[in-house]
Amino acid sequence: MDKERELQEELVWNAGYRMNESLRMIKICLDQLPEKAVWQKPNESANSIGNLILHLCGNITQYGIASIQNLEDNRKRDEEFSTTTGYSKEELVQKLSDTIDEAKRAFYEAPLEELLRKRNVQGFNFSGVGNMIHVTEHLSYHTGQIALWTKLLNNQDLGFYEGVNLNVKNE
Repeated sequence: MDKERELQEELVWNAGYRMNESLRMIKICLDQLPEKAVWQKPNESANSIGNLILHLCGNITQYGIASIQNLEDNRKRDEEFSTTTGYSKEELVQKLSDTIDEAKRAFYEAPLEELLRKRNVQGFNFSGVGNMIHVTEHLSYHTGQIALWTKLLNNQDLGFYEGVNLNVKNE
């Protein structure tokens, strides 16, 4: 295997791993919340968990699927934030899981040239690699918001790393 292909596979694998970790944490949060909390907002300028998940699906589809696969961009961003009901916790998790799986597949199937090609998405000009990094960090950013809102609602540790010694030093 040549070094470029090896680097591509390593990058894509790590992006997928981080996306899976965010999904795992979001599932933990939703498992700890009652159904009604999904659409509850901390205040008028904040988003509900349901809105954040719909927003993540829209963003991942736009940056990670449509852009990488050269598909038409059909995102309706305003609807991600104006929706106030219509999805259960289970449906939101399934929608996000399916979207993440589709994006990971797009990353894995993209030829190196497509990952290096610059393109305009949402007014920004990035390569496919740049879009992959954006998808990963944007998902992580909103996962943190979902975790914080869950902690505020429940006043308890979420147990993301239960049973793991996070004080182990680097070798």
